[in-house]
Amino acid sequence: MKRYMKYIKPYAFFFIAGPVMMLTEVFGEVWIPKLMSLIIDNGIGNHDIAYVIRIAFVMLGACLLMICGGTLGNFFSVKAAVGASADLRSDLFSKVQEFSFADVDNFSTGSLVTRLTNDLQQIQQLVVTMLKMALRSPGMLVGGFIMALSVNRDLAIVLLIVIPLLGLSIFFIMKTAYPRFERMQLALDDLNNGIKEVLTNVRVVKSFVREEHEKDKFEQLNSGMMEKSLSAMNVVIFMQPVMAVFMNLTSAAVVWFGGNRIIAGEMQVGELTAFITYITQILMSLMMLAMVILQSSRAMASFKRVSEVLDYEASLTDKDAKEKDRIVREGSIEFCHVYFEYDSDGILGDAAGNSDKQVLKDINFSIAPGETVGILGATGCGKTSLVQLIPRLYDATKGQVLVDGVDVRDYSLYNLREGVAMVLQYNTLFSGTVAENLRWGDEDASDEDIVRFSEYAQADSFVSTFKGGYDYMIEQGGSNVSGGQKQRLCIARALLKKPRILILDDSTSAVDTATERRINEAFANELKDTTRLIIAQRIGSVKDADKIIVMDDGRIVDIGNHSELIERCAEYQDIYYSQIEKQKEGTVI
Repeated sequence: MKRYMKYIKPYAFFFIAGPVMMLTEVFGEVWIPKLMSLIIDNGIGNHDIAYVIRIAFVMLGACLLMICGGTLGNFFSVKAAVGASADLRSDLFSKVQEFSFADVDNFSTGSLVTRLTNDLQQIQQLVVTMLKMALRSPGMLVGGFIMALSVNRDLAIVLLIVIPLLGLSIFFIMKTAYPRFERMQLALDDLNNGIKEVLTNVRVVKSFVREEHEKDKFEQLNSGMMEKSLSAMNVVIFMQPVMAVFMNLTSAAVVWFGGNRIIAGEMQVGELTAFITYITQILMSLMMLAMVILQSSRAMASFKRVSEVLDYEASLTDKDAKEKDRIVREGSIEFCHVYFEYDSDGILGDAAGNSDKQVLKDINFSIAPGETVGILGATGCGKTSLVQLIPRLYDATKGQVLVDGVDVRDYSLYNLREGVAMVLQYNTLFSGTVAENLRWGDEDASDEDIVRFSEYAQADSFVSTFKGGYDYMIEQGGSNVSGGQKQRLCIARALLKKPRILILDDSTSAVDTATERRINEAFANELKDTTRLIIAQRIGSVKDADKIIVMDDGRIVDIGNHSELIERCAEYQDIYYSQIEKQKEGTVI
């Protein structure tokens, strides 16, 4: 609770005022039955209409007090719960923003979405319920018990039998409920993951006509969610008849013994009526407490899941960075005996560094500021993994990655990534105008800068044809622009960042060779001082680079320019001549 006190303090007044105002309802609840018994026994019994009217006005005043107190109590409770949960959601989202790719994979995107939405909603509902019932239910329980004793001490013995039995029943129900709610939340994670995967890849699903297959998969996930939900909700359903049984048995016992006392002249009708009402209030307060406990059982599973995110130590941080104020000025890059594996367990294989899990093995090279470097190799050879180590999207398992002669782990993450821009093959655009998307690179960019860098990326030619030009609305994920247009907009966005290091990860794969040539010419003329790393499948994309790195199976096979590699590197020759053959066959390379 120490952690969550920080979310309570800003709304302390509402957290206190809500339950206090709810006490006015308790006052009315325990006072009105007593007033009613007076009307029955003294007013109606004595045919005193004036007395009845006088007490009725008192009851009316009590009702108005209950209405005001209940309304304000509900308002303050909701205000406190919604405000605290909003702050908690903000901190949770900020924490997720600190996660590396590996951290997000560890939780899964669907699970994080569930924790940020459904789990927080469960916590918010619990806080609202507890604030409403924190004083109201115990107040009704204590107040009703005191008033019942004041009416008839002997009949109150019934409560001493019923309450312990009811408490044991509630305990066993709660013990059954918690693990079921936990399993239900896990099933919701799986369902969200499945929905996200299908919606994100809906074009692939439709192009392979796999709608029925995905329907079957979803049906399995949906059925699993339904079964887990029913299993948990059955506990809630079972609570109702248990409470009803105790309430009805207690009421029947009170009527039986109380009726005999009335017949014997030891009790008045009004007193029995009030006592039955107090017994009902006591049992209702216990029922409300039981429902709060039941709801808390589900919310505790959510608290646990939220705490797991807040407690999680991000795998990539800059808290130990030695030069946090340093920025990337020149753009030189050096890899020194770098090894890398995903989900590393720290085992680097044998003395030679061999391991089936390793993606990169003993990588060594250096790039001078302003150089253009091509990276070639077969699919899966580690090209993308290599460049992702430069902006610290992942950390090397072993060895050093240096930028401007400084280990990337000694930079602040912000300063390092401000100096590096990446354009991925499958980059993403966000909902908003073209200009808003491009200003991700520089939020203060002028309209002139946006147009100029779009021209470098060969994007201005098609943006100018859009209705509204740079005010044209991009739909979620860039679904209303083509693949080639999306890539060029992403390149323009990266250029607006004015980085010292620009990484293009097969980012012109959807662009024709003529457009790609013009993009490269613009880079050569306008980005002379920017270090460029270009991952490509086509040799034509990197033929004019200062140097080309040829990779195979996570290792560097050779480094040199086109002329040098065509003479001595067998792997490069294989790629080059296979593409020449495809050109002869009419395939555009």
